[in-house]
Amino acid sequence: MQSLEILNISHNNLSGFIPTSMEDMHGLTYVDISYNHLEGPLPNIKAFQAAPREALQGNKGLCGNTTFLQPCTSSQKKDPKLILLMIFLFLGTIVLLAFIFAFVPKRKKKHQHLEAKNRDEEISFSILKFDGKTMYEEIVRATKDFDSMYCIGKGEHGTVYKVTLSNANTVAVKKLHLLCADDENLQKEFLNEIRALTEMRHRNIVKLYGFCSHRRHSFLVYEYLEKDSLATVLSKDEEAKELGWSKRVNILKGVAHALCYMHHECLPPIVHRDISSKNILLDSEYGAYVSDFGTAKFLNPNSANWTAVAGTYGYVAPELAYTMEVNEKCDVYSFGVVALEIVIGRHPADLLSSLSLGLSSSSTALPAHTMPVEDVLDQRISPPTHQVVGEVLSLMKIAFACLSSGPQSRPTMKQVSQQFETSFSTI
Repeated sequence: MQSLEILNISHNNLSGFIPTSMEDMHGLTYVDISYNHLEGPLPNIKAFQAAPREALQGNKGLCGNTTFLQPCTSSQKKDPKLILLMIFLFLGTIVLLAFIFAFVPKRKKKHQHLEAKNRDEEISFSILKFDGKTMYEEIVRATKDFDSMYCIGKGEHGTVYKVTLSNANTVAVKKLHLLCADDENLQKEFLNEIRALTEMRHRNIVKLYGFCSHRRHSFLVYEYLEKDSLATVLSKDEEAKELGWSKRVNILKGVAHALCYMHHECLPPIVHRDISSKNILLDSEYGAYVSDFGTAKFLNPNSANWTAVAGTYGYVAPELAYTMEVNEKCDVYSFGVVALEIVIGRHPADLLSSLSLGLSSSSTALPAHTMPVEDVLDQRISPPTHQVVGEVLSLMKIAFACLSSGPQSRPTMKQVSQQFETSFSTI
């Protein structure tokens, strides 16, 4: 970050010494590190040495050659040679212990193996700042050992439970079926979802609070969203009637923004591979959240193919029937299916069949032979006004473009996201 000019990391609860490597930030002109728990000397560059009092206040352990900081003492400065010596002593101790244990009798090794196995069965809980064992026990107790009465959804690899914690917070717990060390496929699903969610931060992607890996129960803890999945809402007439055109467009806009972030802002890019209405969750205001990253693929170079087709039947891109190549355009196709589904109010299986006959790979318009738009729309809600009909038609054109049979003819999710920002002002 040698070209960085302004650095503001105030009010972040940071602690420890300021890295001396920050002295290489020659482009830095202003810095604000106030209200943390930093200590030790300031880096020897002008941005730090000339920083005003308010940019440094709130850190009790800082020292330096300024009028409002204590001068540094020898104990406040780190000696690199001492640190290296400590590292070498630590590594030497590790090597010595390894040598000693190599000659421990086999009986003692067997005893140690049993102890290690017991440790493997201990609870591993991450992400949230809480005691893993306590949280594990609370979730098991709150669900009465995952009683079906707390179940709010089931999937191929896991069951989701609604859990109210002792602090009155409500979370969703996804318990994976029979996850254990011998089940490599489910272990992969579990780790894929953890990796995907811990590396993503977006308002339209469900938040992962924590995960637990245990031989008896392994589960993920998410934020709880009140309105269930888009598939569930659309399947119930009374709930579907609450989804007017404005809410439906906003749902698709949120999903488009989330996929744009995954495809174009994550490094490496992430392909969800299972975009469907059941994996789009809704909050109390019908905001959309993409969930279920168990099949997510990280598009690393030299890893274009997978050995099995992933996804939900009816949403999978057609090219995956004859090739295992996975790229962002698979998600684009699935988004097109969801877009049609939310417009007509049900899965568009029949419409997709007719479109495959009348929609060329480069077309972005309604096929000439299809029925009028108003006959396709969800009949459970009021038809769009004259002012909104054009917008709904634009929405369907986006869906059809995403459903092009040729992957290269489909737009990117960045293009789709931009269209939502510019073309739907009246809804």
